[in-house]
Amino acid sequence: MNKDPRAIIEQGAVIAENVTIGPYTFIGKDVTIGEGTLIGSGVIVEGKVHIGSKCILGHHVVIGTPPQDLSYQGEETEIWIGDETIIREFATVHRATGEGNETRIGRKCYIMSYCHIAHNCRVGDEVTMANNASLAGYVEVNDMATISGFVGIHQFVRIGKLSMLGGLSKVVMDIPPFCLADGHPARLYGLNVVGLKRRGYSKEERDQIKKIYQILFERHGNLPELLESIQKDFTGEYVTEIINFFSKGRRGITRFIKEKRLNDVY
Repeated sequence: MNKDPRAIIEQGAVIAENVTIGPYTFIGKDVTIGEGTLIGSGVIVEGKVHIGSKCILGHHVVIGTPPQDLSYQGEETEIWIGDETIIREFATVHRATGEGNETRIGRKCYIMSYCHIAHNCRVGDEVTMANNASLAGYVEVNDMATISGFVGIHQFVRIGKLSMLGGLSKVVMDIPPFCLADGHPARLYGLNVVGLKRRGYSKEERDQIKKIYQILFERHGNLPELLESIQKDFTGEYVTEIINFFSKGRRGITRFIKEKRLNDVY
């Protein structure tokens, strides 16, 4: 371990080999840090926090402080952060509310400066959050989603896989997988075609996703019937992803902007 002498590490912390810890950083007694992680100066990590291998915590990051939740009564909760995740300067991650619960961030995420991840959030793998983006409590962000700068996301909202949110958006309802959203409040503007291409989705697969959303948003019928029809007529992991997403949730699904149909914005 390469520890600056001005850093404080409480007895009981478990720190693997090749971890670098900068000056004026505080590591609490219940913290576990994986091999090769780099921690900057003025960082605070307290409470029951598990940080993976080869992570980077920028200067003045704060992880593991109690949740900003009036129902929290000091119960023991946790934070888990996956391998190779980067959390930049002044970002904050709060531990969960509710005995035994956790706040979780996946692998290879990029959380930029001044972002906030509140209690009981679950962030998937390879998620990007740009500067000042904020997740309220119990938000779920699925794999490979991109949240642009200054986006605010309401409690219990779900952000679908490979979706992308435009800067300054106010997100109060769920954003489905593979979609673009923007606005105040956010509305859907089309499919995340660039993101789908970069992740290797073929034109045929992208066309299938488009057809699925045309069924969901433009065909008459109740949701269970539409989902059953989609399950019969389409195959692929993206089909399961969309069906599972639409089958759950408590905030409702964001709709496309009224002025255009999906054909016009694809």
